[in-house]
Amino acid sequence: MRALPAELAGVLIIEPQVFEDERGFFMEVWHAEKYRALGIETPFVQENHSRSEAGTVRGLHYQVGRPQGKLVRVVQGSVFDVVVDLRRSSPSFGRWQGVSLSSENRRLLWIPPGFAHGFAPTSAVADVVYLCTEYYAPADERTLQWNDAALAIPWPLVGGAPRVSLKDARGIPLDRAQVFP
Repeated sequence: MRALPAELAGVLIIEPQVFEDERGFFMEVWHAEKYRALGIETPFVQENHSRSEAGTVRGLHYQVGRPQGKLVRVVQGSVFDVVVDLRRSSPSFGRWQGVSLSSENRRLLWIPPGFAHGFAPTSAVADVVYLCTEYYAPADERTLQWNDAALAIPWPLVGGAPRVSLKDARGIPLDRAQVFP
């Protein structure tokens, strides 16, 4: 396993060791000791699986009170995965990074607590699976505006306006969002 530092402090792009042959492949997704060596020492308490079609944007979600760290991977298709640093004390506060995750590159993305997270499929269909360090807490959930002009995220969308949930359509711009110390 190899971890590549991302542009934002604390975020890691993880390339697992993959063993392939004519039968298929094998890879370790989670190994506590190996992740501990990377500085990820938190237990995971919840796993989520999301399927999205092209033309969709999900996010940008985060939780206050009980912030979640996430270990994200794509098991089918591909996505443009986005994280936004919402930690006011961070040197990368208010900045975002996009990472290509796919079932082909098999990369994982570690997102520590204190970040908003979202993604858009870059394939016809994408299945995203992610482990969380905290349980989903609806009262703590916040949504950062996916199309905030101040962030200017170049979502890879084909055609017209993306499909977004009502919650995501009502997202708050960064300059009015509740952030972390």
